[in-house]
Amino acid sequence: MEGVIDHHMRNILTRIGGYHHCVTEFVRITDQLLPPSVFHRICPELILTGKTDAGTPVTLQLLGGDAGAMAENAQRAVELGASAIDINFGCPSRFINRKAGGAVLLKEPERIFNITRAVRKAVAIEVPVSAKIRLGYETTELALENAMAVEAASASFITVHARTKVDGYHHPARWEWLGKINDALTIPLVANGDINSVDDFLRCRQMSNCRDFMLGRGAVIQPDLARQISAIQSQTDQPQTAQPQSAMKWDEVIGLVVELAELMQRQPFAKQKSVLGRMKQWLAYLKRQYPQAGALFSEIRTMKQLSQASELLRHTQAPLSCSA
Repeated sequence: MEGVIDHHMRNILTRIGGYHHCVTEFVRITDQLLPPSVFHRICPELILTGKTDAGTPVTLQLLGGDAGAMAENAQRAVELGASAIDINFGCPSRFINRKAGGAVLLKEPERIFNITRAVRKAVAIEVPVSAKIRLGYETTELALENAMAVEAASASFITVHARTKVDGYHHPARWEWLGKINDALTIPLVANGDINSVDDFLRCRQMSNCRDFMLGRGAVIQPDLARQISAIQSQTDQPQTAQPQSAMKWDEVIGLVVELAELMQRQPFAKQKSVLGRMKQWLAYLKRQYPQAGALFSEIRTMKQLSQASELLRHTQAPLSCSA
């Protein structure tokens, strides 16, 4: 999720728990080998251990339509410390699609195979290589063929966002299609799209028969959603009656928003406008789960001074008590 889940957000969310791994925003590849600084900007975790501060592995995502350049840059990413590579065939951005990247490649299963295969061959076999696709560009006609192209290219697993490019993010996710694709593959399928609550997860699991799930917007709408889902999955004796953990209280959540702003402000050359924009953005997501976020968003949406918004959030934040 470009502009939403950066390394600051990854650190916050993975510290809450429930994630097996997380994926970076995409590194856009054209026709040349990128310098290390580009990879480090998108994935600062590479400089240390390739993991978030909570110890969750970070997968580096690449986007591009040139198989040779994608392979060359994947190799460099691994040399810099990336422990896994993901290929983005799902981005619906018109600009990206015009540059032969993202979802437009869903029109050409052969290119999906060639790009995935080139990346797979470019890195050591112990480095997982995965791909993320949508159900198609305009229709679902090539959904199975595209998924099978990824499998034929020896990908470790595939993530499928259960919408077409034309669906954007408006049409409800078509989880029934995940079940069809899952039945046709032998590699693991990770379900993605509209998993914004525990109830969504349960319904998606039933319709898709998937064992693995990727959160996008749901991760920022409900910051502890992965932890709740993980708790349910661990209750294997009676999965149908498994109960989630109690959701995070608003007092805890507002503290996370304050923390995000503070983390961003510590960065060299931090722009107040960008920090303020991210605070507003997260509150806009959170209001789908927390009514208090909606009221707070209404108060700060027209503010132009970061100091004013930060003071309001700190005033709103209730004192937190420590617990074992």
